[in-house]
Amino acid sequence: MNIVIGISGATGTIYAVKLLEMLQPFKEIHSHVIISNWAKKNLEVETHYSLEYLESLATFLYDNRDMGAKVSSGSFLTNGMIIVPCSMKTLAAIANGYSDSLISRAADVMLKEGRKLVICPRETPLSTIHLENMLKLSKMGVAVVPPMPSFYNNPKNIDDVVNHQAMKILDQFGIHVKNDKRWTGLQNQ
Repeated sequence: MNIVIGISGATGTIYAVKLLEMLQPFKEIHSHVIISNWAKKNLEVETHYSLEYLESLATFLYDNRDMGAKVSSGSFLTNGMIIVPCSMKTLAAIANGYSDSLISRAADVMLKEGRKLVICPRETPLSTIHLENMLKLSKMGVAVVPPMPSFYNNPKNIDDVVNHQAMKILDQFGIHVKNDKRWTGLQNQ
């Protein structure tokens, strides 16, 4: 299985780190990771993880400026793409077919080839333009999975919140990680 993972310059690079960590036990899944320059900066500002560590989690790594990379072509077979976090700039580029980076070009390939595309938009509050771009992509079959915390799982710390969201993103591809914090229904007290 080949999954392209774009990490754009929105806040929330920790979601990408946790998602890639969760993929590590799945040796049959190859991650093709593209990291924007602003994502690299946000990783430094927001987390204690180094860029070297994040890059070490990727099976394959691409420069966001490399428009000739194999993930820029529909002839390179993938099972889909996740963009986490997805900046509003990246969202707008994808929604309007403006492939100005490898992340937006790879997403465009997913759309034209009819492959799974999952975006995790990160912004608040959302403007009408943001919402219209998300609606436009949703109508094209894109799964819009914004990082919104769940509390039914009684998270004890930020890692619990982030890990639950990463699990939900991977669920979109039928990749089910062990997580004892899934909803099991209301329990009699």
